[in-house]
Amino acid sequence: MTDPVPMAPGQSGTALPVADGLELKSAMQGFAQDFDAFQAEITRKLSQTEERLTMLDRKTAFTPARPVLAQADAGLSLHHKAFDAYLRRGDESPMRGLEIETKGLNTLTPVDGGYLVDPQTAESIKSTLAATASIRAIASVVTVEASSFDVLVDHSDVASGWATETDDVLEGATPKIDRIPIRLHELSAMPKASQRLLDDSAFDVEGWLAGRIASKFARAEAAAFINGDGVDKPRGFLDHDAVADADWDWGEIGYIATGEDGDFASTNPADAIVDLVYALGASYRANAVFVMNSKTAGAVRKMKDNDGRFLWSDGLAAGEPARLMGYPVLVAEDMPDIATDAYAIAFGDFAAGYTIAERPDLRVLRDPFSAKPHVLFYATKRVGGDVSDFKAIKLLKFGEE
Repeated sequence: MTDPVPMAPGQSGTALPVADGLELKSAMQGFAQDFDAFQAEITRKLSQTEERLTMLDRKTAFTPARPVLAQADAGLSLHHKAFDAYLRRGDESPMRGLEIETKGLNTLTPVDGGYLVDPQTAESIKSTLAATASIRAIASVVTVEASSFDVLVDHSDVASGWATETDDVLEGATPKIDRIPIRLHELSAMPKASQRLLDDSAFDVEGWLAGRIASKFARAEAAAFINGDGVDKPRGFLDHDAVADADWDWGEIGYIATGEDGDFASTNPADAIVDLVYALGASYRANAVFVMNSKTAGAVRKMKDNDGRFLWSDGLAAGEPARLMGYPVLVAEDMPDIATDAYAIAFGDFAAGYTIAERPDLRVLRDPFSAKPHVLFYATKRVGGDVSDFKAIKLLKFGEE
């Protein structure tokens, strides 16, 4: 039997035998060694993981292409490539495949009249149209899916008055509402390019097409929004009947006369412009804009008030419009020149007074047969426009009365 371990003075109880104490100490040392080895292995693996992540981050940082984050991004890329193939070679198979694979993207649906353009190209065309010197830049523009857009104008006023505890509340009159339908018409452009040019991979066919379409559309729209007769095109605000502002009624546009046949008055010519500004209601003047062509602008910018100050002031920053009596000026070349009884200057809140309705889609049909060796691109969109508030626009007539 193993002798017990002697006890230290002051201790009580039975001590472990010497052999058992040595075995326990050895076991503890073995556990500590195993734990140290386990901890070292974990540290090594963590270090390797961090090194791999660091290398991955460095590789990603120098990768120029952005990863596809959503199916919509992938769809746009696929459509861009498919549309490019259609424009260059007339290959329709990728476009037809996209109809099945990406039904969620309604801009990819092909039709018999052509294919819808790449969304990025369509957006660049819209941006160009909005930036041109056209009524579009100051009018109200709405996007619709139908073939027409109705503007409802309520002429009635809400009944109001001072009420007491016992008096009856005033009742409003029966609403009087005018319905102004704006029908959409087809606007087209047909640029052409040689097949040899299209075969050149360095040629940016979509950028070229977008520029040509936007240029044609901008010119056609600008003319129609001012002078269009409403037959297969938007109706311009100058196509409506104009009457002296004192005799104005809904459905007509009021005018102020200069008092001189085909010119400003010989004395105090600026008075006509002042009268034009204050013929417009105060609620519309806050957002009002002058519209005239370059020749008229050249004549107006020479005018001074009674104190010798110019009525015209150029924009203070690049891209800022010139101002006349503090109001912005849109120089639209489709406005008439100063002439006998011409309405050469318009002033109004066009965001309230003129509405443009358009469909979001822009279609392109490739025609390689009609103009060989050139390829025609027949581009179409649907757009309409008309006066939506006859109170919001006034005209300056260059006539005696």
